[in-house]
Amino acid sequence: MKTININGRLFDFSTPRVMGIVNVTPDSFFPGSRKQVAGEIVERCRRILDEGGTVIDVGAQSTSPVSRFLDAEEEAERLMPVLRLIRREFPDAILSVDTFHADVARESVEEFGVNIINDISGGLMDERMFSVVARLNVPYVLMHMRGTPQTMQRFTRYDSFIQDVLYYFSERKARLNQLGVSDVIIDPGFGFSKTMSQNYELMAYLKYFHIFEEPVLVGISRKSMICRLLGVAPEEGLNGTSVLNAAALLSGADILRVHDVREAVECVKIIGKIEEFDAQKVCSNILG
Repeated sequence: MKTININGRLFDFSTPRVMGIVNVTPDSFFPGSRKQVAGEIVERCRRILDEGGTVIDVGAQSTSPVSRFLDAEEEAERLMPVLRLIRREFPDAILSVDTFHADVARESVEEFGVNIINDISGGLMDERMFSVVARLNVPYVLMHMRGTPQTMQRFTRYDSFIQDVLYYFSERKARLNQLGVSDVIIDPGFGFSKTMSQNYELMAYLKYFHIFEEPVLVGISRKSMICRLLGVAPEEGLNGTSVLNAAALLSGADILRVHDVREAVECVKIIGKIEEFDAQKVCSNILG
């Protein structure tokens, strides 16, 4: 069974977990996720937990290709008051911070007890990130991306797409393990440095990412891979999101990172019920 260590407690994935998104940024691609007023932030966190979310993922920097890049100081100025607020209102909540700045990761953990660092760059945008996470001794979400959020769509050509992404995780995970980071979560990076077709290829081959024997996180909530295919705006992307979340769960996803927590929790329950039945055993019994 896959587990991660959070503050000395083993956190298992016998049932997939749902991570709810809290965007404290004015320029997130999905307007409905933007929360900047204290009351809205508290209400959003309460709703995540009440609807069955296990982790609250807080981000202060949009990763949309048209977003403005924030340096570590500016991101911290936006993020730290929010972490203080959330910790005061929800002291026992499991918090993840979405950042690629090592200094922001360090302050988040040391000052506000953040439990997980979620880095879209896989340690490539701040070379100190791996060593800082090793010192902090917290789980680390290792995501696949090339370039930066502003340049990533220039880097969608691969020699062999799935093999190249798998090699990336093999190499980056080995470096983390050498530094003593044992709690690694694999995020294939849907929407980052990938064409729409590559995103669906990634979903089709998602089961292969279990070769690393680490929890696999899938974040496709209302993304352009859904909206472009269906010809809808992000506000209309919930149905497509639920379909892909179900597909991800059937391929063994351990964490769903979403805007819509209740719907994702329902996906987990329904797919879990289906998977109670061992199809191979049933076929064997029928055939004698």
